[in-house]
Amino acid sequence: MSDIKEITKRILKLRDERDWKQFHTPKDMALSLVLEATEVMEHFQWKTREEVEEYIKTHKDEVGEELADVLYWVLLMCHDLDIDIYEASLKKMEKSKKKYPVEKFKGRADKYDKL
Repeated sequence: MSDIKEITKRILKLRDERDWKQFHTPKDMALSLVLEATEVMEHFQWKTREEVEEYIKTHKDEVGEELADVLYWVLLMCHDLDIDIYEASLKKMEKSKKKYPVEKFKGRADKYDKL
C-alpha cells in the first residue's frame, strides 16, 4: 500500500471514529484547507530569509504539524471527491513542463503569460 493510501486510511479512521463526516462538505473542507495553509504562513510572516532559516532550526516540528494539517485536508478532499492525487499531480507537472519550458523559464519567476 502506498504511503498516500496509508495516510488516507488513517485519516478516514480518525474521522469516522468521531463521526465527523457529517461536517465535511467540500466547501467546509476547502475552507479548512485554506485556514490550515494560513497557519503555515504565520510562521514566516514578517521574517527575512535569514530569520526564517534561524526560526526553522527551533520550530521545525511546529511547521511540520501545520503542513500535516494541510495534507490532512488535501487527502480527505481527494478521497471524498474521488480524485487520485498521485495521478492529478503527475498530470499537473506535465502541464507545467509545457507551460514553463526550461529554455525560457530557467532561473526566472515570470508567469507564463508575461514572458
